[in-house]
Amino acid sequence: MQEAGKVVSSVLKVMQVEAVCGVSTWKLNQIAEEIIRANKAVPSFLGYGGFPASICASVNEQVVHGIPSKNVVLKEGDIIGIDVGAYLNGFHADAALTIPVGKVSGGAKRLLEQTQKALQKAISLVKPGVYLGDISHAVETYAAAGKLGVVREYCGHGVGRNLHEEPSIPNWGAAGKGPVLKPGMTLAIEPMLNLGADEVEVLSDQWTVVTKDGSLSAHFEHTVAVTEGGHLILTA
Repeated sequence: MQEAGKVVSSVLKVMQVEAVCGVSTWKLNQIAEEIIRANKAVPSFLGYGGFPASICASVNEQVVHGIPSKNVVLKEGDIIGIDVGAYLNGFHADAALTIPVGKVSGGAKRLLEQTQKALQKAISLVKPGVYLGDISHAVETYAAAGKLGVVREYCGHGVGRNLHEEPSIPNWGAAGKGPVLKPGMTLAIEPMLNLGADEVEVLSDQWTVVTKDGSLSAHFEHTVAVTEGGHLILTA
């Protein structure tokens, strides 16, 4: 899984360079797929449940599952969430980040910084004996302190031989509840936070999730393994 994680990481590094004004999200998708296949891996998302692309590219109020398009061209002040999965030697890895395009608003900058920090706080708790609810609670608590909305309909998940496995990892919940982490578990932890309210809806394409109030949304994700002594970020 760490080998697949290296492929995902390499894609996201390039995305941070290529996601600039004037570039279409479809072009980003092409670049990502080329990198994945050049590393002898397969895009995890392409064809998954009928999804038509190799990355999810979610712009501004789009939360997750944005479909790359030649008609969506990035402009100054946008933010774009890019979610990538790679399948290599029988295992998947999955990660995401949200990138500012040029100079963004103060609110957008705060949203990105705090969502990334929420992911870091969640990952810092991962070790054997910790309840899964402790991770969920940490994200929700941090988001509440920053007055950010928490997406409740979508969540993190186990990942490994399949792209989505048990357990589900909500970004909200009670500490001291849920499964207890054990060495060998592999988790995709992914805060999705909004600059406005919690509520989201799915567009007519049946994929793209947006905030109901039109507020900006950010998404950060890593695949993390529970080790004997703590954790290892497989998509670092």
